[in-house]
Amino acid sequence: MNKMSALLLATLTGVGSSAFAGDKGMAAKIPVETYSYSTNLDIARVISLSPIPDVCGVVTEQMIYEDSKGIRHALEYQVMGNGCTSG
Repeated sequence: MNKMSALLLATLTGVGSSAFAGDKGMAAKIPVETYSYSTNLDIARVISLSPIPDVCGVVTEQMIYEDSKGIRHALEYQVMGNGCTSG
C-alpha cells in the first residue's frame, strides 16, 4: 500500500465528509498545497475532507489538517469518484 492510500484509508475511517461543509470558509484562508508522491506529509489531525462525488473518473478533493506543530494546512489530491461500477 502506498503512502497516499494509507493516508486516505486512515483519514476516511476517522472523519466523515460532512465535516468539510462547516470548514469551507477556513479553507479559503489557508494556502492550498497540491499533493505529489514526493510530498512529505506531517498529519497529526484531520479537520475535514471534501465529499467524493458520484462520478466515474478522477476528481480533485481537498483535506484540511493540522500538522504536529498545530499548523493548519489545505491539501489537494486526486481520487477516483464513487460513481464507477464493476459490472
